[in-house]
Amino acid sequence: MKYHQVDSALYIKNRANFMAKMKPNSLAIFNSNDIYPISADSTMPFQQHRDILYLSGVDQEESVLIMFPDAPHEKHREVLFLKETNEHIAVWEGEKLTKERALEVSGIKTVYWLHEMEKVIAELMAQSDTVHINTNEHYRASIETETREARFTKWLFNKYPAHSVAKSNPILQRLRSVKDPIELDLLQKACDITEKGMRRVLGFVNPGVTEYEIEAEFMHEFLRNRSKGFAYTPIVASGNNANVLHYIENNQPCNDGDLILLDVGAEYANYSSDMTRTIPVNGRYTKRQREVYDAVNRVKNDATKLLVPGAIWADYHVEVGKLMTSELLGLGLLDKADVQNEDPNWPAYKKYFMHGTSHHMGLDTHDYGLLWEPMKADMVFTVEPGIYIPEEGFGIRLEDDVVVQENGEPFNLMRNIPIEAEEIEDLMNQ
Repeated sequence: MKYHQVDSALYIKNRANFMAKMKPNSLAIFNSNDIYPISADSTMPFQQHRDILYLSGVDQEESVLIMFPDAPHEKHREVLFLKETNEHIAVWEGEKLTKERALEVSGIKTVYWLHEMEKVIAELMAQSDTVHINTNEHYRASIETETREARFTKWLFNKYPAHSVAKSNPILQRLRSVKDPIELDLLQKACDITEKGMRRVLGFVNPGVTEYEIEAEFMHEFLRNRSKGFAYTPIVASGNNANVLHYIENNQPCNDGDLILLDVGAEYANYSSDMTRTIPVNGRYTKRQREVYDAVNRVKNDATKLLVPGAIWADYHVEVGKLMTSELLGLGLLDKADVQNEDPNWPAYKKYFMHGTSHHMGLDTHDYGLLWEPMKADMVFTVEPGIYIPEEGFGIRLEDDVVVQENGEPFNLMRNIPIEAEEIEDLMNQ
């Protein structure tokens, strides 16, 4: 890993918060992700399962965490299983966690090697009544590949069919959606790295560069600042490509007079940032581009103010729709008849702004959070309105990451990333 070690106090607190929500005499089990094969002996880069990372800080494959707060033996209330390391493994694969290092990282005192797991689990299952299994119930989840977690769950209940079953995910959805101060610092670090990349790109872009060259400039800056790279597949969309919401080919030239929509974000310590800026290839917005740009920016600023404790996600989006409708009327993209005759299930503004405005941010770019529950302080959301006009050859989206505050306006983690049109033009023409 490239990032500096995170304070283990975060994971100690996270486990304590989780265990306080568990059923009596129950245990909870969390597995690392698989290393996924590509072909032959090639594999995809390892990405740790965010839940075991959130609860332990262990960023290593073939790791398992068990929490059993009512365990008869105190040493078994928090247990970590790791792939055994030795000198041979260190030579071929690099450093793996020792038991001593695992304690430093996680704050967990009881660490076993993985080959001891079945024996220990047999003892713990005999002492417990219920098992919290870890299913993925995120509202955007679409899973076709059987995960290590799913395989383990099948094995567990084939071997121990008499136990009651509880779910870990609802607990984690609530806990992970509200960020600890340490997490907010890590998110700020990810946003600060994104800022460095954005400033580099503003000095690089000119007519004739390609989208993939811009992507490379971001990656260069991210890697040199201890990020693994992009928090998600980057979108570098020039001209009409910006009207494809998930355009990721990034293989076209950037032409004089066009805009480039940049939806990119660095990760840091597995925490995501998520930024969108839309900049002119030649360093100057046209009059029409500027009108639309300023309209999107106004919606973003006004929508941000609505992210307060107690707000409901669905109601928030209705209000943002009203803001966008007003701007689209002002731009001449809608008229009063369009609004009067609109389908309530697909309002008129959706012709030009068809996606949601905000989602939770954190360890995942689309992070955990139960959308039907009121917003709370220290939740982190994106704010990302856009206007897409294929017939005019451009689309504009602007996006910041903000923290809901107990009192006052949300705190913008991307406050230092240029967004005002004048500043972007000044920086591009220095």
